[in-house]
Amino acid sequence: MNTVLVIALILAMIATLVALIRGVIAFLQTTKEDLNAPEGSGPSPARLKQNRMMMNRVLFQAAAIIIVAILLMAKGHG
Repeated sequence: MNTVLVIALILAMIATLVALIRGVIAFLQTTKEDLNAPEGSGPSPARLKQNRMMMNRVLFQAAAIIIVAILLMAKGHG
Protein backbone atom coordinates (compact mmCIF):
# COMPACT_ATOMS: atom_id res chain seq x y z
CA MET A 1 0.00 0.00 0.00
CA ASN A 2 2.83 2.38 0.80
CA THR A 3 4.30 1.84 -2.66
CA VAL A 4 1.02 2.84 -4.29
CA LEU A 5 0.80 5.95 -2.12
CA VAL A 6 4.39 6.95 -2.89
CA ILE A 7 3.74 6.57 -6.62
CA ALA A 8 0.53 8.62 -6.25
CA LEU A 9 2.48 11.27 -4.33
CA ILE A 10 5.13 11.50 -7.06
CA LEU A 11 2.42 11.81 -9.72
CA ALA A 12 0.66 14.54 -7.71
CA MET A 13 3.93 16.44 -7.32
CA ILE A 14 4.66 16.19 -11.05
CA ALA A 15 1.11 17.33 -11.87
CA THR A 16 1.57 20.28 -9.50
CA LEU A 17 4.79 21.29 -11.22
CA VAL A 18 3.25 20.99 -14.69
CA ALA A 19 0.22 23.08 -13.67
CA LEU A 20 2.51 25.70 -12.12
CA ILE A 21 4.66 25.95 -15.25
CA ARG A 22 1.59 26.17 -17.52
CA GLY A 23 0.10 28.88 -15.29
CA VAL A 24 3.30 30.92 -15.34
CA ILE A 25 3.52 30.58 -19.13
CA ALA A 26 -0.10 31.75 -19.45
CA PHE A 27 0.76 34.69 -17.18
CA LEU A 28 3.77 35.62 -19.31
CA GLN A 29 1.66 35.51 -22.47
CA THR A 30 -0.63 38.25 -21.17
CA THR A 31 -0.64 40.90 -23.84
CA LYS A 32 -0.64 44.66 -23.49
CA GLU A 33 -4.23 44.67 -24.79
CA ASP A 34 -5.25 42.38 -21.93
CA LEU A 35 -3.65 44.73 -19.44
CA ASN A 36 -5.27 47.86 -20.94
CA ALA A 37 -8.73 46.32 -21.40
CA PRO A 38 -11.57 48.17 -19.66
CA GLU A 39 -12.77 46.70 -16.36
CA GLY A 40 -16.25 45.75 -17.57
CA SER A 41 -15.10 43.82 -20.64
CA GLY A 42 -14.76 40.50 -18.80
CA PRO A 43 -11.77 38.24 -18.47
CA SER A 44 -9.71 37.41 -21.53
CA PRO A 45 -9.06 33.80 -22.60
CA ALA A 46 -5.47 34.12 -21.38
CA ARG A 47 -6.64 35.16 -17.92
CA LEU A 48 -9.16 32.33 -17.81
CA LYS A 49 -6.44 29.82 -18.72
CA GLN A 50 -4.13 31.31 -16.10
CA ASN A 51 -6.82 31.01 -13.41
CA ARG A 52 -7.64 27.44 -14.46
CA MET A 53 -4.00 26.37 -14.29
CA MET A 54 -3.48 27.95 -10.88
CA MET A 55 -6.66 26.28 -9.57
CA ASN A 56 -5.37 22.95 -10.86
CA ARG A 57 -2.09 23.61 -9.07
CA VAL A 58 -3.91 24.17 -5.80
CA LEU A 59 -5.94 20.97 -6.25
CA PHE A 60 -2.85 18.88 -7.05
CA GLN A 61 -1.04 20.36 -4.04
CA ALA A 62 -3.98 19.47 -1.83
CA ALA A 63 -3.92 15.90 -3.16
CA ALA A 64 -0.18 15.67 -2.44
CA ILE A 65 -0.67 16.95 1.12
CA ILE A 66 -3.47 14.45 1.75
CA ILE A 67 -1.28 11.61 0.47
CA VAL A 68 1.59 12.71 2.72
CA ALA A 69 -0.80 12.81 5.69
CA ILE A 70 -2.01 9.28 4.90
CA LEU A 71 1.60 8.06 4.62
CA LEU A 72 2.48 9.64 7.96
CA MET A 73 -0.57 8.14 9.67
CA ALA A 74 0.25 4.72 8.20
CA LYS A 75 3.83 4.98 9.43
CA GLY A 76 2.65 6.02 12.88
CA HIS A 77 0.45 2.95 13.20
CA GLY A 78 3.04 0.57 11.77
